[in-house]
Amino acid sequence: MSIAVGDTIPDIRIMTTGADGPTHVQTADVLGTGKVVLFAVPGAFTPTCSDYHLPSYVIRKDELAAKGVTTVACISVNDPFVMHAWGEAQNVGDAVLMLADGNGEFAAAVGLEMDGSGFGLSTRSQRYAMVIEDGVVTALMVEPGAGLTVSAADPILEIL
Repeated sequence: MSIAVGDTIPDIRIMTTGADGPTHVQTADVLGTGKVVLFAVPGAFTPTCSDYHLPSYVIRKDELAAKGVTTVACISVNDPFVMHAWGEAQNVGDAVLMLADGNGEFAAAVGLEMDGSGFGLSTRSQRYAMVIEDGVVTALMVEPGAGLTVSAADPILEIL
């Protein structure tokens, strides 16, 4: 069963990368305060994720902030080095907090795992976006298929 509107996000230890290198963080600390948009991708550097999903949030950061979003975060079942390199390659800067769910524990905790073994990706996260307000999910948009129709920045802006 996947996380639903009204649920509190699980408090899972994941990683991010800052000036001092990879750092463990708790999801409750980085996603549990303010209005947060969290979007998940199946993998860093993959075509749809790199060509549209992540850039859509970088481009729309100011519009999201104008709607009260305090944090935009991207999470993927990748290691922190890959997430950091992908953020640099995409010129993310401080527009998007890059989060590494290296063991897929957050994806499992929210019930949004995906079997990517057919693509050589093993267990990954489904593509989704959620709005979290003070730790509680207020909107959840899970992609119904392989495309990108409900979880990019434009559809999220429409529901904010």
